[in-house]
Amino acid sequence: MRIMLRVTIPVEHGNKAIKDGSLAKTIQSFMDEHRPEAAYFFPQNGRRAALFFLDLKDTTDIPRIGEPLFIHLNADLEVTPVMSADDLKAGLAKVKL
Repeated sequence: MRIMLRVTIPVEHGNKAIKDGSLAKTIQSFMDEHRPEAAYFFPQNGRRAALFFLDLKDTTDIPRIGEPLFIHLNADLEVTPVMSADDLKAGLAKVKL
């Protein structure tokens, strides 16, 4: 299942994580372990944010993916199922009206 993971980091915790180097280490570790299809970093509502697109084998992978971000960055996470254009085409072919 392909997901979009939105990560937002509270300002104070993000500032501390930048100063002590843990933000860069946590993000690099996440990228190395999960190999997202795409990753984007941006400000959102005055907070540091990121979007990661991941292809999960099973929904039970979500805690393994999310817990380090909760623990090390005090991050808020949103997990949204997403589809590629090919996935959408295959799904629409199954629609019976």
